[in-house]
Amino acid sequence: MPSFSRRDFLLVAGAAGAAVLAARFGLDWFLNNRTPSVLPTPETPMPSKSPSLVFASGYAAADQAGIHAFMFDETSGTLTPRGSFAGILNPSFIVVHPNGRWLYAVSETSANDGVPGGVCALSFEREPFALKLLNRQPSGGDWPCHLQLDATSRWLFVANYGTGSASVYPIQEDGSLGEMSDHVQHSGSGPNKSRQEGPHAHSVTLSPDNQYALVADLGLDQIVIYKFDADAGKLSRQGEATTRPGAGPRHLAFHPNGQWLYVSNELDNTVTLFDYAAGTLRERQSLSSLPPGAPESGLADIHISASGQRVYASNRGHNSLAVYDIGSDGLMTLVSIPDCGGNWPRNFALTSDDKFVLVANQYSNEVCVLPIVAGAEAIGATVARVPVAGASCLKFACDDE
Repeated sequence: MPSFSRRDFLLVAGAAGAAVLAARFGLDWFLNNRTPSVLPTPETPMPSKSPSLVFASGYAAADQAGIHAFMFDETSGTLTPRGSFAGILNPSFIVVHPNGRWLYAVSETSANDGVPGGVCALSFEREPFALKLLNRQPSGGDWPCHLQLDATSRWLFVANYGTGSASVYPIQEDGSLGEMSDHVQHSGSGPNKSRQEGPHAHSVTLSPDNQYALVADLGLDQIVIYKFDADAGKLSRQGEATTRPGAGPRHLAFHPNGQWLYVSNELDNTVTLFDYAAGTLRERQSLSSLPPGAPESGLADIHISASGQRVYASNRGHNSLAVYDIGSDGLMTLVSIPDCGGNWPRNFALTSDDKFVLVANQYSNEVCVLPIVAGAEAIGATVARVPVAGASCLKFACDDE
């Protein structure tokens, strides 16, 4: 399988994505969706169950739409465009504030390429739909790739992949971001000389009690654990948990019981289970996400079903979703590895009723919707797909408070 660095992809994403979209979905669609403005579309008849607002973002040039809004029909699985927003270079990861009015996006860029990494705050209105940029802050490093709100929704965490650091920002009363309250820098390397030449913080996850911030560092094969002061927005390092050499931890997902942590390891395509207690981790199990003999791939996102009964992880390259049952002791059993519906599933989202999975397929420039089914099949065939250039992140919006 060809190997592409993050920098290689960022340099060509905008142009390549535009060409593929124009060829796949038609020139008229591309011309109508590349402008740097909000693009409302007519509303569709109300289905039997109220639709949900979902945002999709991707790698895009600053003058191209990089954040898209859709109404998701929770009965049929279809997605109806509501609008889009341009003005942010490579908004590859987003989070939505629980008040249902604010959204935050990284600008995954690098100082070495002349554009330091950034994090942006936006507000949105639902009727009529509109997105508005509130402000932007420097991310404190290169290639910011992940965002996380704390449990109070007063602090935003950013992971900087390129320079191996994490930053914390206060959220102001109007939703904008205040100046950075803290910044932590990792150091070291791992055994994979091409991917672990230095630290690469890939995500920040808060513990269920909001007392600790766990930073998955792909370059160090570590989950670095920080005590979090939610009054001051400060981090103090407590220790680290180490994965297998060369594993490359990427994303983390806590079980609803708060006692089990599941980790997607990008470089060796494994999912690891840790027991969690008061800022400490103990490894218990690690399983492959690929079938025997499968070619090289790269594990990406990971999520737990709302029921707490299954773990899902996405395989880029193999273009599949690994599905595991969770036992009463937290241990995993592989159920199946079904197709993801497209190419390079960088990110995905599960519906709250465990009926659908929405997949951001980056290289096929689309979001695919697949039904979750009972039994060994686990996931059915694609029921809907919509074009999104360089699709890389999916987030459901909360209802208005």
